[in-house]
Amino acid sequence: MHLDLPVVVVGGGPAGLMAAQGLGEAGHTVHLFDGMATVGRKFLLAGKGGLNLTHSEAAAPFAMRFGSRRTALEPLLNDFGADAVRAWAQSLGVNTFVGTSGRVFPTDLKAAPLLRAWLARLRHPPQGAPVQFHMRHRWLGWDDQNRLLFNAPQGEVRIQAQAVVLALGGGSWARLGSDGAWYAPLQARGVDLAPLLPANCGFDVAGGWSPFFAEKFAGQPFKTVAITVPGEHADAAPVFQRKGEFVATATGVEGSLIYAASQVLRDALLRTGRANFHIDLLPDMAPERLLAEVRHPRGSRSLSSHLKSRLHLDGIKTAVLRECVPKATFDDALALAAAIKAVPIALGASRPLDEAISSAGGVRFEGLTEDLMLKQLPGVFCAGEMLDWEAPTGGYLLSASLATGYRAARGVMNYLRAV
Repeated sequence: MHLDLPVVVVGGGPAGLMAAQGLGEAGHTVHLFDGMATVGRKFLLAGKGGLNLTHSEAAAPFAMRFGSRRTALEPLLNDFGADAVRAWAQSLGVNTFVGTSGRVFPTDLKAAPLLRAWLARLRHPPQGAPVQFHMRHRWLGWDDQNRLLFNAPQGEVRIQAQAVVLALGGGSWARLGSDGAWYAPLQARGVDLAPLLPANCGFDVAGGWSPFFAEKFAGQPFKTVAITVPGEHADAAPVFQRKGEFVATATGVEGSLIYAASQVLRDALLRTGRANFHIDLLPDMAPERLLAEVRHPRGSRSLSSHLKSRLHLDGIKTAVLRECVPKATFDDALALAAAIKAVPIALGASRPLDEAISSAGGVRFEGLTEDLMLKQLPGVFCAGEMLDWEAPTGGYLLSASLATGYRAARGVMNYLRAV
């Protein structure tokens, strides 16, 4: 089947839906194609944790969360930032609130009502043109006549479009449609791409946990701890230091605190083949007091009972000490106190890309115009997580995806006016 269509959006995640909304409201007839049976699957999955829409912090620190890609993303976030995200949700009848951590959520903490309202708006807009949805259309790239090629229930579909927005997601969560299959077709067209890497991911410890630790403590949290990722040299300042929580897995570690440090840990593994961090098991206790408590006479009590009584140190915290600290340390109060403040954890590998919350890598901004059009392929725009950026959890991922979709829509309009 062959179709001639004016504007095509490929991908029904937040970036693609936002691009479709902007174009439809401007009066363009938009046809949105997605390989899955329904749109917004990863969006709905994010809602299981409360749907963190954005973050309330000021614009400058917000933009700093994007690291080396701050320069590329900051203009887009200035156009459609946290306040715009909240106003957009409000326009769909969804109120938001700021949580204690500064994160912004819908008042009902659910994704489904917001997605339903969004799709209703796209299909029946108060102004402009409705978006036409084509589901179970998996994009395969281009044919030899530069037409978009899809595998659909009715067979191959070839589409000649005036402008295209590709918003196909990153490389994680393949079962929800974000499988990175777009990488090869773009690479074949000479598009400037960075390798896809796991972001906001867990790690395997080097050599694995002992069978005892893995069996007894996998799935248990390290609560009220701090981790430090040291610099490459002994006298260098730490490259990461934060208090929070994370979880032991059967093979390593994951959870919010690990995800926050994942970029520096992953990059160290890629650069040197090794990475490590230290756990402060009692971050709220000064080293001097800790040493005094360890040295306190314990009489006939075992060391484990002593640590539990004096420091409330037991369970997984005591176990990780035994797991990662040499036996001789427990006979030396000074060394034991130092170890409690800095349990060494050596990492061997990142967890696989498909397990990561998000991905890094993809279409480099250097190969895009300011309107997110591919320099190699005029009329083809990219948005969302398939672009080469990464950010921590906390609303930043969704905010940037929406901002890139918003900018891509504007780019398409600029392009169509010029041709």
